[in-house]
Amino acid sequence: MRMYMNEYIKTIEKKDNFSKDEVEELVLKIKFFQHERLIHLIVTFFFALFAIIFLALGMISYVFLIPFVLLIIFVILYIFHYFYLENSVQYMYKLYDKAIQKK
Repeated sequence: MRMYMNEYIKTIEKKDNFSKDEVEELVLKIKFFQHERLIHLIVTFFFALFAIIFLALGMISYVFLIPFVLLIIFVILYIFHYFYLENSVQYMYKLYDKAIQKK
């Protein structure tokens, strides 16, 4: 997803003039990326919830601390990826503003 998003952003940044179809395509891509961002946010919350559950179970038995550590690692990685998606989508909003001004 990162590579796809970066390539698309680079192609939009290079353009000087935007047709109506290109602006509509940009809006559509923004919607797709917003959806991707929402899905990753939901997944991040569920991984964090399961990590908390395994932490609580880890107080009963130390065996549950192993999945807790794995889930915490995934939560941290998901948070980094989510912030990348968030910042990229917000940057695409700025590109959209630029596109409609140069239309």
